[in-house]
Amino acid sequence: MKKIVKICLITISLLIIGLVCFVGTYFLAEYLKFSKLSLNTDALTRPALNIEVYDSDNNIIEEENTFNGAYITIDKIPEHTKDAFISIEDKDFYKHNGINKKRILKAMYNNLKSFSLKEGASTISQQLIKNTHLSSEKTFERKIKEIALTRKLEKAFSKDKILECYLNVIYFGNNCYGIESASNFYFNKNAEDLSLSESCLLAGMIKSPNKYSPINHIENATKRRNLVLEELEKDGKIDTSVMLNTERSPIKLDINKEAENKLNSYSQASIDEAMNILKLPAKQIAIGGYKIHTYQNKEQQETLNSSLSSTNFQGNDYAGIVIDNSSHGVTAYNGNSAYKILEAKRQVGSCIKPVLVYAPALNENVVTEETEVNDEKITIGSYSPQNVGGKYHGYITVSDAVKNSVNTVAIKVLSYIGIDTGKMYAERMGFTFDEKDDSYALALGGMTYGENLKTLTNSYTTFANAGNYADAKFVSYILDKNNHLVYKHEPREKQVLRSDSAFLMTDILKKTAKEGTAKKLADITKTEVASKTGTVGKKSGNLDAYNISYTPDYSIGVWCGNLDNTLISINGGNEPTQAVKKFIENTSPRKTKFEIPSLVTEAKIDLIEKEENHRIMLASPDAPERYTKTALFSRFNMPSEVSNNFVSLNDINATCKKEKDNCTLSIKTERHIIYDIYLNGEYYRTLKDKNITENITLPLKKEENEVKIKVHFNMENSPTKEKTFTIANKNAWHKEKNDDKWFI
Repeated sequence: MKKIVKICLITISLLIIGLVCFVGTYFLAEYLKFSKLSLNTDALTRPALNIEVYDSDNNIIEEENTFNGAYITIDKIPEHTKDAFISIEDKDFYKHNGINKKRILKAMYNNLKSFSLKEGASTISQQLIKNTHLSSEKTFERKIKEIALTRKLEKAFSKDKILECYLNVIYFGNNCYGIESASNFYFNKNAEDLSLSESCLLAGMIKSPNKYSPINHIENATKRRNLVLEELEKDGKIDTSVMLNTERSPIKLDINKEAENKLNSYSQASIDEAMNILKLPAKQIAIGGYKIHTYQNKEQQETLNSSLSSTNFQGNDYAGIVIDNSSHGVTAYNGNSAYKILEAKRQVGSCIKPVLVYAPALNENVVTEETEVNDEKITIGSYSPQNVGGKYHGYITVSDAVKNSVNTVAIKVLSYIGIDTGKMYAERMGFTFDEKDDSYALALGGMTYGENLKTLTNSYTTFANAGNYADAKFVSYILDKNNHLVYKHEPREKQVLRSDSAFLMTDILKKTAKEGTAKKLADITKTEVASKTGTVGKKSGNLDAYNISYTPDYSIGVWCGNLDNTLISINGGNEPTQAVKKFIENTSPRKTKFEIPSLVTEAKIDLIEKEENHRIMLASPDAPERYTKTALFSRFNMPSEVSNNFVSLNDINATCKKEKDNCTLSIKTERHIIYDIYLNGEYYRTLKDKNITENITLPLKKEENEVKIKVHFNMENSPTKEKTFTIANKNAWHKEKNDDKWFI
């Protein structure tokens, strides 16, 4: 047994040694190969770089695309600022030769344990190389390139120069490249004036500018700043009392809204997208001479700019986006905020209803446009949603519920299809949900994090595109400095809804634009428009206001709010809808009508059954027009039953009672039936168009009186029915003796 164990141990040891030798040989060979790469000193030290962004006509977009224009030399950077970055990013920066072997071995061990490449153990020197020379992909080859170039960097530059270059290159979010730019944006001051707290905040941010953003995630940013302070204290750079006092101080921002960073321009959104596509930071895109060709339509961009700027958003943040339905390209975008609007996820309010609730319910054949749902107070567990204004309307159609944005009906319809089904459809239209998003509040837009304006607007292109969805892009294609194609957007459409379901959703949203919450669009005649509004708020005021509209050509979304959550006095049906209207009125359409798919058909339904019994039934062929309605249906979800109204007459519901010298005729009428009343063979009165119990007093003129009711429909060759009552009326002297003998 001992011999077997010994053999196994020797075998394992030999395998490990062999593996180490193989990895070492591979690493050495790759390192020698990449050691021939040249160091681009211009990329390290050039402060300002430009990226060329082109519109759809291959004209350069005339917007400022300069990066790293603000540069600060190492001698002007405060010691506590330099210490903060070194303590949290690379404690041994001044000791190693660019590579921290201990950290690499530890990272390799952790990566082997997790079977991933999560940890990179990069020093400041390596990060500088990665940000100026390499892509952000996590591969062994890229890591070896990084190490080879880092060794060259350490030989070419002093430690102080490396730190200077590093601090002027790293990304701090909100289009801030370099510490001078970040200091100016977040604190409205130069980097040489940064306090200890501010320095630690910036040093903590660079690991993940979005996660540790002091704008969007103040708690994360505070914890990260405090971690930097604790590392400084451990390294002996600050004493404990300074650490504790600074940790107790709140983060104070002074956002520079006049900063030159055009955070919400079309070109900036395109560059952000190109960074994700190429897996390169903006500076490397500029250094590499890449040319970004976009879908921007100059005419639409100018029209959007004018539509937004001429709308009174009352000093609040706002943005508008236009997506071409056929190309799935963003043709125009503009926003106004001190923060990047497209990076922000906001609650979307009622704009989610078509995406999560109604289109899925139509596609699942659970409802039609005409389906009636009782709008009433509801409570689900501890959740008691209310309609705006606390008003409830009783039974209303799905179409009316959408166009008037009725909350309780949306929740009921979601309950019909199930939360998971609704989420599945919304996810296939681009939405992302948190694991906590699992309640009926979703029907009203109650998400943990919400969605961004581009995703929300793009989801509506599904309805315009016969149920097909594809991710929309700003970037059409990218060329390198030698004009070689390195990327081309090729939309991959996937069918989310049947064409009939998509069109029926569009038909409902057309009514919303004509007579619902988006009725400010009602007088647009040059093209058909479908629209939905949304408003997110609380008792003290609103937070977000939307209009998402689409024509046969394009989809447009306008948002108003404040990314710092300052309240607004705007709702979706007003200013956002006004901006959309201006854009559509000043844009030339290619197509003017939504195409009706063959799977959609017209049918006449019986209004009597619908209004009185809340049932959708086909109308009898003999039904008069006034009692029918022509409605659109999917061929997969047609009403199958034909109403008996106007086919046969029900028994007459009537009684007749003697009272002294008169009698009282009591008739329960139906409004589609005509009731002719005769007394002793002579016409007396007609009842029609009523759904009531009518009491009629008739004078008794004979000893025996005949009361006849004759009923029929208001049409030729109508069937008829009759009911007759005979009323005895004896002389007055007879009454005393036979009072209990009067009879009917």
